[in-house]
Amino acid sequence: MTTRLPPVQVALLEAADAETDRPITDLAGEADRKPETVTRAAFELEDAGLVAVTEETEDSLTLTPEGERYRGEGLPELRLYEAALAAGADDEPAGLGDLLPEADLDGDAADIALANFARKGYGEVESGSVRADPDADPDADAERAALAAVAAGDTSDLEAATLDRLERRALLERTERTARLVRLTDDGVTALMGGVEPVERVDRVTPELLTSGEWEDVDFAAYNVEADAEPARGGREHILRQTANRVKDVLVGMGFEEMAGPHVDAQFWINDCLFMPQDHPARTHWDQFALAQPDAVGELPDDLVDRVRSAHLEGVGEDGEGYHSPWGVETAASLDLRGHTTSLSMRYLSGYQKGELDPPQRCFSVEKVYRNDTLDPTHLLEFFQIEGWVMAETLSVRDLMGTFEEFYDQFGITDLEFKPHYNPYTEPSFELFGTHPETGDLVEVGNSGVFRDEVTEPLGVEADVMAWGLSLERLLMLIYGFEDIRDVHGTLCDLDLLRNVEAMH
Repeated sequence: MTTRLPPVQVALLEAADAETDRPITDLAGEADRKPETVTRAAFELEDAGLVAVTEETEDSLTLTPEGERYRGEGLPELRLYEAALAAGADDEPAGLGDLLPEADLDGDAADIALANFARKGYGEVESGSVRADPDADPDADAERAALAAVAAGDTSDLEAATLDRLERRALLERTERTARLVRLTDDGVTALMGGVEPVERVDRVTPELLTSGEWEDVDFAAYNVEADAEPARGGREHILRQTANRVKDVLVGMGFEEMAGPHVDAQFWINDCLFMPQDHPARTHWDQFALAQPDAVGELPDDLVDRVRSAHLEGVGEDGEGYHSPWGVETAASLDLRGHTTSLSMRYLSGYQKGELDPPQRCFSVEKVYRNDTLDPTHLLEFFQIEGWVMAETLSVRDLMGTFEEFYDQFGITDLEFKPHYNPYTEPSFELFGTHPETGDLVEVGNSGVFRDEVTEPLGVEADVMAWGLSLERLLMLIYGFEDIRDVHGTLCDLDLLRNVEAMH
């Protein structure tokens, strides 16, 4: 009995083997079809019982651009060894300063050469002199051979330890690849022996088929009522956004008004108004992201600039001294991605954003900030900061602690700890810590204090101002027990976790 099948399925059946699992990519080449088309046909034939589809995972190895360069130019440690031999360092030590130019090594390449020279037994480097081991054998260098083997696609004989070292040196990249294999089943063999006939199969009725009358001659695909339907995944609010909205509701309920302002701002608002000296380490490119274009703000309020400059250079009040360090309006006018949302507080407290404010006032924001941090379970390059401040005639640290206790209590966090801290812009100052519900470790959740006179007086504020910057992501970790913020935020986030986590109310 002839079996009627779509042409691509017929081509796949005829190319498949009953004795061997064959990769779909090979079958697609023989059938002259796209691999994705053949893959779909394979699953359809598997549903019909005519083929079996299996999967196997394998690592694909490729050289990084640096690995390709070293494959052609030679590994830095090998180039240093060759230069050392040419200089006679196998007899008498040669100066490192002479060998590095000869080996065309400088910067990072020189550091890499020195780090691997002794490790591989090519010799010793001591006090700026290099002694080469005459018995070393560069031709037996496993990493050198591995670079060539990976480039040639012949990696079957390479040791795992060698590949691991190349990967740690960022000379090699591993990509996990899933290969699908197809084998004919007994029913598939029987179908081929009985004959298979290619026929165009239609999976839906169209107006064109009806009006032309072609529907009477086409072969309609049968419905597979037992097939699993594709999971329907509706959109949902991100757990971080849910928490941000909860924070806003809590603060509004506590009588606070929300602030808004630019993500790119002048260093004047980000740092200078905060009485942070212009030579402070946190203001370097290591901690901040500067803009190349445009590189400066158009204008700043002249009278406020004068008062802030005076606070930096001369201090405030009879006992104020200032920093006695350079202060330039060019630096103040330069543009950065804000490293904290205290820039918004400076704009509002100065009256620049929406006019003068009379105490009492309460303001907050839950906005994104940007810092050049090292990525780890609790740090990202961008994150959300819960900024807040209260202006009143008389405020104390007790008022600040009480505000935090009331705020965090709304999220079930009642074990706050406070640690004295130094800030250039607040005095007294302290950090906040909460206990992680899973690990039991103390997690820093924020920084706070009462603004110094050097901050408030130039802004024209005569009342006390207590202020804070809290981490939304750290709050999220304490509420839900997440141990790595990268699971919920960023390119490595766990999508299943985000789809299934239950919001807490």
